[in-house]
Amino acid sequence: MTPLFTLFALLAFAANSILCRLALGSGSVDAATFTLIRLVSGAGALLALSAAVSGGRAEGDRCAPTTPAMPRPSSRDRWISAALLFLYAGPFSFAYISLGVATGALILFPSAQFTLVVGAIVAGERLHWLEGVGMALGLGGFIYLVSPGLHAPSPVGSALMAIAGVAWGFYSLRGRGSKDPIGATTANFVRSVPFALLVGAVALAARKAHVAPHGVSLAVASGAIASGLGYVSWYAALRHLSAIRAAALQFTVPIIAALGGFLLLSERLTTRLLLSAPPILLGVGLAVGARLKAAAPAPAAPSAPRTS
Repeated sequence: MTPLFTLFALLAFAANSILCRLALGSGSVDAATFTLIRLVSGAGALLALSAAVSGGRAEGDRCAPTTPAMPRPSSRDRWISAALLFLYAGPFSFAYISLGVATGALILFPSAQFTLVVGAIVAGERLHWLEGVGMALGLGGFIYLVSPGLHAPSPVGSALMAIAGVAWGFYSLRGRGSKDPIGATTANFVRSVPFALLVGAVALAARKAHVAPHGVSLAVASGAIASGLGYVSWYAALRHLSAIRAAALQFTVPIIAALGGFLLLSERLTTRLLLSAPPILLGVGLAVGARLKAAAPAPAAPSAPRTS
């Protein structure tokens, strides 16, 4: 199931960029209100999913043998994860006021990958040489994509998106230890709502808040489907992915987002983007293949022939 969880999560990450840009670019909602609706709808969808899953487990556990309870994360740990979730979602929305879909994704995910790789190395995870080559190829593709020749993005928007990427990287690192992806993600979303309410109240007091039905529908889709279900899938996938492999896989998200921006928002699909895609995807393949090879069990040695 890990490949399916991973694929859905990566598509959801790209969809978040597209949905946010669609909403903010059309002026149908402000960034603070989009963030609030996104997190509230994500929390609501996850609470419903958690209730359904818990009900199914309770029904199945009536005849199941008793097993030791898994240690639950402390309230402090959950509040930290919730704060990181908000620190990703809030700056993400405000950054897309001035950034295009592809540009935002190209800043967001390399920032997250850098955080994941540094965190993995600090934690003692070894870097296979093929993973290093793959990451270098992917990074080279990104550098070529955003090098002079493209319009320089907004400095404020770029800084906000970099903050969002670093927060997402730390959030992903914490998610690798989760034994209950649905419960952990639900708790994080519910606890992130007060942070979003505070920012929404500030926007309302400053008379910057506005929302139309179209903006609400896009924010709900981003929260309930692309965020809520997408992050559950990502937490589930992270249980079986190394931090470095997770970082490499996310290199594909800006390509998906760029294609979505081209098809749905008429953003330019430049030659530079098309030329940078092969090294990025090749880098992902090398990094993932190296990790799979390293994780594969060694073949058993043939047994010695019996002698009579």
